[in-house]
Amino acid sequence: MATLLRLWVRTLRFEADAETVRRLSMSDTPAAIVLWHNRLFLSPEFFRRFRTRRRVYGLVSASKDGAWLAAFYRMIGIHPVRGSSSNLGREAARLLIERMREGHDIGITPDGPRGPMYVVEPGVLVVTRRLNAPMVLLGAEFTRAKRLRSWDRLYIPWPFSRVKLRCTVLEPVRADGEKISAEDVRAALVAINPDRD
Repeated sequence: MATLLRLWVRTLRFEADAETVRRLSMSDTPAAIVLWHNRLFLSPEFFRRFRTRRRVYGLVSASKDGAWLAAFYRMIGIHPVRGSSSNLGREAARLLIERMREGHDIGITPDGPRGPMYVVEPGVLVVTRRLNAPMVLLGAEFTRAKRLRSWDRLYIPWPFSRVKLRCTVLEPVRADGEKISAEDVRAALVAINPDRD
């Protein structure tokens, strides 16, 4: 399975302009890497290309349903952190805060693990606010891709198609001095993830 995944990903042609590459590669401080659940497959290539200086830990539900995702994370080189994923509960936030304090990146799908699709719960902001850490938001547009009938309408790009990467960085406090909100995060993710349907 891991071999097939790597072979498939290597057929894809990833494109990113210089500013996107700069934002994706910034590693002077640990960051929360944030992407929609239906683009989760981008994680291994993203970390292989741009985030090689730090380990990344991804939140996975402690339930039985989370076991397959933990196995998938290990397969693609992400270290799973098991905890309650419902609205980023207290236990999960504590685990992710510990990992970031150790100097590692964390990965968050703000609409996972069960949706609703493209909804950002306020709990997602707990970790970055506590540590005053930036969010690196990852986006992608596909020239040719199939969308599954799952709750997140998962994207599966066709082999040898192009994937245009996009990125924006959100600091925990806006220029006007206000803390960023869940709606700020959602709006930024929607802007860099254009959907065709």
